[in-house]
Amino acid sequence: MMTTSYKYRAYPDKVTQQKLTEALDACRWLYNKLLEKMNEARKNDIKLSTYDTQNMIPSLKLENPKLNCVYSKALQMVNYTLHSNLAGLSASKKNGRNVSKLRFKGKDWYKTINYNQSGFKIDQDHSLLHLSKIGDIKVKFHRPIEGLIKAVLIKRSGKAWYVIVQTEP
Repeated sequence: MMTTSYKYRAYPDKVTQQKLTEALDACRWLYNKLLEKMNEARKNDIKLSTYDTQNMIPSLKLENPKLNCVYSKALQMVNYTLHSNLAGLSASKKNGRNVSKLRFKGKDWYKTINYNQSGFKIDQDHSLLHLSKIGDIKVKFHRPIEGLIKAVLIKRSGKAWYVIVQTEP
């Protein structure tokens, strides 16, 4: 199935920017923690599946309470992203490329929150995007969204914020 992506400029207020930044930082922490757990398991010749690492998320919420401020589906997408990055590295290695291991994300290196299937509501008439656990964000919808919305990504690029809406016909 072919997806179409629409990219719009977002204008979060100061409070919402703070929430988005904290959510990005929590997602980065989770990504790094899951990568660390996978590296430890690999040293012991244990292969962790996507399902195994996803089951670690509830206990990691106890270790880092800031994860509770991020929508659960977004946290699951962090796990999915990690596994797809590893699969991409593995595929590159099989194709004869010289690849090293996956690196940990430093501060400001994690730039995207993925709301897959749920946790968002788009109101094009009032130029608003509502995100679960974040709130309302003003968005400049300069063209209409067509098709069934499958995901909404929030991306920070420098000081600017963008909303990427992925649809299927």
